[in-house]
Amino acid sequence: MAKPVSIEVWNPSGKYRVISTKPMPGTRWIRLLTDQDCRVEICTLKKTILSVEDILALIGDRCDGVIGQLTEDWGEVLFSALSRAGGRAFSNMAVGYNNVDVEAANKYGVAVGNTPIDSRGLNAMGVKYGPETSNIELFQKHNAFHVSLALCGVLTETTAELAASLSLAAARRIVEADEFMRAGLYEGWLPHLFVGNLLKGQTVGVIGAGRIGSAYARMMVEGFKMNLIYYDLYQSTRLEKFVTAYGQFLKANGEQPVTWKRASTMDEVLQEADVISLHPILDKTTYHLINKERLSNMKKEAILINCSRGPVVDEVALVEHLKANPMFRVGLDVFEARSLTYDEPHMKPGLADMKNAIVVPHIASASKWTREGMATLAALNVLGKIKGYPIWSNPNNVEPFLNENSPPPAASPSIVNAKALGLTASKL
Repeated sequence: MAKPVSIEVWNPSGKYRVISTKPMPGTRWIRLLTDQDCRVEICTLKKTILSVEDILALIGDRCDGVIGQLTEDWGEVLFSALSRAGGRAFSNMAVGYNNVDVEAANKYGVAVGNTPIDSRGLNAMGVKYGPETSNIELFQKHNAFHVSLALCGVLTETTAELAASLSLAAARRIVEADEFMRAGLYEGWLPHLFVGNLLKGQTVGVIGAGRIGSAYARMMVEGFKMNLIYYDLYQSTRLEKFVTAYGQFLKANGEQPVTWKRASTMDEVLQEADVISLHPILDKTTYHLINKERLSNMKKEAILINCSRGPVVDEVALVEHLKANPMFRVGLDVFEARSLTYDEPHMKPGLADMKNAIVVPHIASASKWTREGMATLAALNVLGKIKGYPIWSNPNNVEPFLNENSPPPAASPSIVNAKALGLTASKL
């Protein structure tokens, strides 16, 4: 059995033993555990992804709970070992839990936590829609609460920001230009040197206008004055009202107003948009959602952004499309796996060689505030089960757990199998 060679221990005399399979940003999550009599052991093994054998060695003979990562294979073997060691809690430091066999966790009575996104929108921030509120007033109210809104979700704004960053970088060919300069190839200004796409006045398309998709759309509409077309099974009323209000605001100031359109099909978005950002969930219906046929339906100079899940895009088809269409550009934060899990990081052959592709290593959540918040939520999921706390009644409103100026509620922020385990919901 593989044995981790390096363990960092906090509060060695703590009553409860909690394992973290990776060092995580910040120290608040550690303090919250140690203040409640937990001994915290952090694996510092210099290995990107721990194997099942590595984690078995970490769990050992006695373990009350584990904080794990989305790259790990949490199934029957690990949950049975954790149960034998007396553990009843595991939490992913992630919103998704495709890497977790929840049925196996149920079998062994282990609560599975995740670090969810906060779903509160404009209404929760004090923006009221009504016949007495003009579109311009609505936009101004939104703008006044913009900073507060940015703090509502653990992952919403930071993921949307990366998608917007990739959109701009792809449109203006920033990565190509940077590499050109670093290689010493610049000999002076030329009319055709790295000519890219102007975003202003163009159309941004969003596939999946949920929290992240809507946040991205707002950034592109307000930041670059782009028109919006989106496809979602559900109408995004808040997003539509925001774009309408911003359009009226621009018109009142003598500028061309922006517009929005809810497409009846996803293909309508692909055909009409100049920049398309993907924000669907990953399941069997969205696997290879973007394939050879759909790529061919897009504009030859379109930009495709994916910060959602890698398998949404058929990478083999994408590489061929990039080769055949050098002005088509793509920005990817996630990559196709061998299954419907997070089994990265291998890109399909040829993708890394494409100059018209920007590839970054799954960093959508990599802002300091977000990653520290995720670590806090994961730790509190485990702590809550250890201490016998109830389950937080609204896992999509986790801000009370993230306020560093006050103690967190006595509850587990988000346990995805709470119902299956018959866990009680908090009345806080």
